[in-house]
Amino acid sequence: MTAQPARPDRSGPPTASVVDLPSFKPSLVKAVFRDVTPMHVSRSAAWAAASVTRTVLAEIIDGARRAAAEETRKKLSPGDLVSAIGRNVEVEVGGEWYEHSPTFHGLTGVLYDAEGVVVPSRKRSRSRKPSAVVGAHRFEAGVRKLLRSQGVTAVPAMVRDLDGIASVFLTDLARDAAMVVREGGIKRFGTVTLVMPGEPAPPPPFLKDSLRAPSAREGDRRTIGRDDILAATTMQLFGNVRQRALTEVHEATQHTDR
Repeated sequence: MTAQPARPDRSGPPTASVVDLPSFKPSLVKAVFRDVTPMHVSRSAAWAAASVTRTVLAEIIDGARRAAAEETRKKLSPGDLVSAIGRNVEVEVGGEWYEHSPTFHGLTGVLYDAEGVVVPSRKRSRSRKPSAVVGAHRFEAGVRKLLRSQGVTAVPAMVRDLDGIASVFLTDLARDAAMVVREGGIKRFGTVTLVMPGEPAPPPPFLKDSLRAPSAREGDRRTIGRDDILAATTMQLFGNVRQRALTEVHEATQHTDR
């Protein structure tokens, strides 16, 4: 089974311009980064991270909207979220949230230790320092704007899940970006292609040189820049959603400094 092809002709309402990022404000993005690293985050890096997060959430919402449309509904429910992720493995992000949210309970499987005893789910962190899960409600307004941009609404549980996924994904993106800065570039990089046994592997997707994340970075080791977000994006995403995210980052940050 090959990865799903790009879907340039969507039947739903067009989303807002990638340059207009009211959904995930750079100030909120920087707040997430401060929870992860003391490094300075450049203006273009904040816009880039906001753009990537918006792309991922818009893709998930689009999939959920399609699932709801099959039942002639415009109000999304958690079941539509599960369906969207099940249909497109490329948008399965924010894994830490799946264990936290009731929506995904029973879907991730039961874990057993070496003696066959069920391993209980992790409890919510009580640390004073906000985690991605504890601080997950900061993007609720942005999630609702993204829903409206696609002509749908969602039940509160669905909004909560999208909010949590955005927070966890952005936290993971921040960690990887900080690692790229510390290590001076990407130390692990690759692509994932799904094929049926016996089928020849398709050629890797072509990305313009201007959208490729460099394997070695320039600049100091104290500031996260736009290219570090690009590198982190290649580590967090794959397939069509990765290419779309990199393209939209380029459009969103072409008028900002690195």
